[in-house]
Amino acid sequence: MARTSDVSGFYKLSPEERLKFVQDFAGLSDEEAGLLRKTGALELEQANRMIENVIGTTELPVGVATNFLINGKDYLIPMAIEEPSVVAAASNAAKMARPRGGFYTESTPPVMIGQIQLVDVKNPLEAREKIIAAKEQILIKANEQDPVLVKLGGGAVDLDVRVISTSLGPMTIIHLLVDVRDAMGANVINTMCEAVAPLIEELTGGRVFLRIVSNLAVYRLARAKAVFSSEALGGEEVVDGILQAYAFAAADPYRCATHNKGVMNGVIAVALATMNDTRALEAGAHAYAAMGGAYQPLTRWARTVDGDLAGSIELPVAVGVIGGATAVHPVAKVCRKILGVQTAREMGEIMAAVGLAQNLAAMRALATEGIQFGHMKLHARNIAAMAGAEGELIDKVAARMVEERKIRIDRAKEILEDLRSRAV
Repeated sequence: MARTSDVSGFYKLSPEERLKFVQDFAGLSDEEAGLLRKTGALELEQANRMIENVIGTTELPVGVATNFLINGKDYLIPMAIEEPSVVAAASNAAKMARPRGGFYTESTPPVMIGQIQLVDVKNPLEAREKIIAAKEQILIKANEQDPVLVKLGGGAVDLDVRVISTSLGPMTIIHLLVDVRDAMGANVINTMCEAVAPLIEELTGGRVFLRIVSNLAVYRLARAKAVFSSEALGGEEVVDGILQAYAFAAADPYRCATHNKGVMNGVIAVALATMNDTRALEAGAHAYAAMGGAYQPLTRWARTVDGDLAGSIELPVAVGVIGGATAVHPVAKVCRKILGVQTAREMGEIMAAVGLAQNLAAMRALATEGIQFGHMKLHARNIAAMAGAEGELIDKVAARMVEERKIRIDRAKEILEDLRSRAV
């Protein structure tokens, strides 16, 4: 019988029944299926309530970045990531920032944007004026949806209306601005947008289509800055090299994409450890980097009058410390406790500091021994294990490959065979 992915009622099956179907479909061995079935802190039944069609769970290494001093307070930073050297690089950069006071951060209030798309109005500009005139009525209707949020000091605080040109004609776009307090905010914003849509249609005679949060959170920004001494970085030539790398990124989008990817290595690793929405953070950061009409670095770097290196970062941070997976996943709750964060704003500021540290570490590596050297030791150990090395042999094989600067699976197998033959 031919395999098919056209499955009726798959969602009604238990995780075990779904896994059995997938095992048969993909030809998984019992051992392979068992890896999916195996659970850690996140029990399969709990995972089954988090997303759809669950068949198992997966794991990422969780490391802790040390040395972070942010606004005079010491932090240990949990980071979940599969890429070697990221945690070590962040820790090293944070250590280099400490002599000049560490990182100083700030953030704007946690205001998110809900977008309401209005079409088929005879006069879009007149519709805009009607909506603005009814602003208080619209805000009251929105805030009726979440009185608890309002009681905590949040809720819909303002609105903005734009008329945009599209391939299908003009559209009137309403931005509902909502202070979401310590939540990421997508759910409450979507609910509010849904609630005010009929009122907007009544006011304008138009039709509302999309009613959804925007992940370009331009009102919800986190900023961090730090000064790194020339001596800590390795001297004046290293400072020059970092500034050369930054100038390259500022002038070329091909380099800038990788520059900002390095920033997000840090930000997303913290987001994963705390189960925040990594896709929203990535989308918002990269869109923000392009808002000036050209894709630009999220960080800024300059030499101080004393010859040290000053860096800063600004990016949107739609994160939460309550609600969603961050409040459900047991490891996320432990990671939040390690961080000791009390508010979403503090969480966002920590992410900004880690992003700045990660960017500094990457550029310093590029300006000195090259980025690959920082990856070599950990990556070599992974390759050694893939070649079949176990225990102490992993380190011995890895050390030889690093020394030779040949980090390849074929070379790992050759070294492993040589070491085993000598041991006989």
